[in-house]
Amino acid sequence: MKLLVFALFVAGAYGCGLPTFPPIVTRVVGGEDVRVHSWPWQASLQYKSGNSFYHTCGGTLIAPQWVMTAAHCIGSRTYRVLLGKHNMQDDNEAGSLAISPAKIIVHEKWDSSRIRNDIALIKLASPVDVSAIITPACLPDAEVLLANGAPCYVTGWGRLWTGGPIADALQQALLPVVDHAHCSRYDWWGSLVTTSMVCAGGDGVLASCNGDSGGPLNCQNADGSWDVHGVVSFGSSMGCNYPKKPSVFTRVSAYIPWINNVMTTY
Repeated sequence: MKLLVFALFVAGAYGCGLPTFPPIVTRVVGGEDVRVHSWPWQASLQYKSGNSFYHTCGGTLIAPQWVMTAAHCIGSRTYRVLLGKHNMQDDNEAGSLAISPAKIIVHEKWDSSRIRNDIALIKLASPVDVSAIITPACLPDAEVLLANGAPCYVTGWGRLWTGGPIADALQQALLPVVDHAHCSRYDWWGSLVTTSMVCAGGDGVLASCNGDSGGPLNCQNADGSWDVHGVVSFGSSMGCNYPKKPSVFTRVSAYIPWINNVMTTY
């Protein structure tokens, strides 16, 4: 059973985790531009500087008034959330919208020194209308673990390579899951990785990068729907695509009770 909150909000033709325009994933061998609006829960968290807003992190729409992101993305700046976006250079994309946060809740046990509990929820100032291009993600059941090698996709507008430019168009990359037994090996991430995290990638070719933080790790179910199993948390300081240093995500299934509690409390 999916996160119960969705039953209260999502009705009609647009169920969670079911894009109207399904992503093209059969021939992905490298990071590439996504099919337009194929990840309709993808959000861009932007901060204000002067009179303009700039992309800083990704996010995931998980209900019409709630966006999930990483705790490390949140500071004292003024933020807005963009939904229904594809190309950041196009200010007039039909159906896209910018909305202010009403409240931002960072996990109370967020530990920036050890990168623990790297998750936050943003309550939007008003609910968005669910549509073909803005649809909430499904979340997994509590404590569900992905199998080693499970094919998942990271999406975001992060840097195209280490030190490279931020992407204009939304990108996707196939990142197979690396289970905890492998990811916590001494020559991989060691003890920095906990069981409340998910690792994916590590082949030295594909990875999340700066600017992808807070965004989703999307994994497909047998029925074709998608669950968001991860929130982009951290990667290697030696480079985005460093071998044996897979991208590390906050494991969403470890935080389902916290997510439910926040969404019902606020």
